[in-house]
Amino acid sequence: MTHLTARIGPSILSADFLRLGAQIDAVAAAGADYIHVDVMDGRYVPNITVGPPVLRAVRGGTSLPVDVHLMIVEPAQWIDEFVAAGADVLTIHVEADVHVYRTLRAIEEAGAAPGIAINPGTPLVMLEDVLPIVRQVLIMTVNPGFGGQTFIPASLDRIRRMREMIDRRNPQCTLQIDGGIRASNIRKVVEAGADSIVIGSSIFVPDRPVSETMGELRAALAATN
Repeated sequence: MTHLTARIGPSILSADFLRLGAQIDAVAAAGADYIHVDVMDGRYVPNITVGPPVLRAVRGGTSLPVDVHLMIVEPAQWIDEFVAAGADVLTIHVEADVHVYRTLRAIEEAGAAPGIAINPGTPLVMLEDVLPIVRQVLIMTVNPGFGGQTFIPASLDRIRRMREMIDRRNPQCTLQIDGGIRASNIRKVVEAGADSIVIGSSIFVPDRPVSETMGELRAALAATN
């Protein structure tokens, strides 16, 4: 088996918010490539998480890139505020905006890299026409809304097909995966074509140092005989 690499972004959705600053420092020291912030509004998904004030605190507490995933309705109304709060990458859902192309352009004009996300049940063809203008595609491998869910096996085929589409339409675009990733499946996901992995509950594990959990994930990608 060959050595595989992928950027890993810990999702603060699974972090201990009482110690958020310390946990961000810990994952940075353990080799995290970016910090992932999940924003949920209780309308697009059945959960409410954080907004610009928490993002602003995260941005002020790390030099790592901050990757923001908006799981909200009418995302266009919030672009300027989230970019001003510190988003380096701002990802919206193709299902959540009837004017996706315009919103993605607005993200770029505001100063962030535009990303587009897609849910497990949405056909990949929905992304094809906006691929040339995005910097990141996020394939959800669970139904969005909660951390700690189980990876949907059929996602591997979706990742392969999305990789082919990206290579054809926008080879510079990052293919990010989020949902149910752990040491037991991260290698398969990267082999299928992912180059950026969001991980929450497999990194922020109670009573275990993140250096250990991050190390397990990196080891799973390393060369073995």
